[in-house]
Amino acid sequence: MTTVESLRVPAAQEAGTVRVSLVIPVMDEEESVTVLHEQLTAVLDSLDVPSEIIYVDDGSRDGTLDRLTDIFRADSRVHVLALRRNFGKTAALVAGFTEARGDTVITLDGDLQDDPAEIPRFLAALEDGYDLVSGWKRVRHDPASKTMPSRLFNATVRHFTGIPLHDFNCGFKAYRREVLDDVKLYGELHRFIPVLAFRRGYRIGELEVTHHPRRFGRSKFGAARLFKGLLDFLKVLFLTRYMQRPLQLFGMLGLLLSAAGALGFLYLFVLKVLGQSIFQSHGPLLFLSGILIVTGLQLFMLGLLGEMMRHYAYQPEEEYSVKRRLTHGEPE
Repeated sequence: MTTVESLRVPAAQEAGTVRVSLVIPVMDEEESVTVLHEQLTAVLDSLDVPSEIIYVDDGSRDGTLDRLTDIFRADSRVHVLALRRNFGKTAALVAGFTEARGDTVITLDGDLQDDPAEIPRFLAALEDGYDLVSGWKRVRHDPASKTMPSRLFNATVRHFTGIPLHDFNCGFKAYRREVLDDVKLYGELHRFIPVLAFRRGYRIGELEVTHHPRRFGRSKFGAARLFKGLLDFLKVLFLTRYMQRPLQLFGMLGLLLSAAGALGFLYLFVLKVLGQSIFQSHGPLLFLSGILIVTGLQLFMLGLLGEMMRHYAYQPEEEYSVKRRLTHGEPE
């Protein structure tokens, strides 16, 4: 569970309906946040729409929170959430999404590599009918230790999901509120929000964005996150394809393994009929066939247990996502 210390603007300053919420997770970015806020303020002032900026300090150990506190006191649109420790980017985003009141939510990183001047283009893309618009850092100013694993990761996710996005990892995204209300985020699933939203039937778009070189500090991510990302991707594939029908996955694997074991026993049976000694010449195949059948049966039973648990915990709203509801009033 994410625990936060919350600094909120006074209630008297919260009047009006917020249309656009900016959610910005930061960690050890004391040199960047003041410059970033100046850029954000210039963009929001030019848009002239009711807006708010939510900074989520994900356990910074430098002076980031002090800078954010100064920003908060000077700008009534600002909210600051200070997490008690570093919970990770997904938890920071969820904390910000929970705080956000806007019909549109935009996320960007706090390291000045995302350009706030792109925000009007994201809003225009949502007006064109998209539910989620993801940024694409086509030209990146990062070291190869970040860009190469990212390209491999994006290519893998794009191939297996069929979603034609070039940059699933880009933190610069715009969402309609209902998308965030409809997807469940935990662990490190923030990079897979487009996948989860697409499976729920939302319209996904992509926008090529400007990517700036890092001006201060250093990146908090490296090549090691590729392996974590691939493991999370396997989890997402299971959740989106087989969560509601586990027997189709485990049952099929179980049947394939059992069938392979049965073929091995059939082959050994034929050899036995022909007079050959099975234990002396084909002992390993005998044991392998037995292991395959036992493992296959266990997987099949696991699929059945999964179906039983799914049936017991069934929630009808998990089967669909409503885009629009038209109803007549209840009779008096």
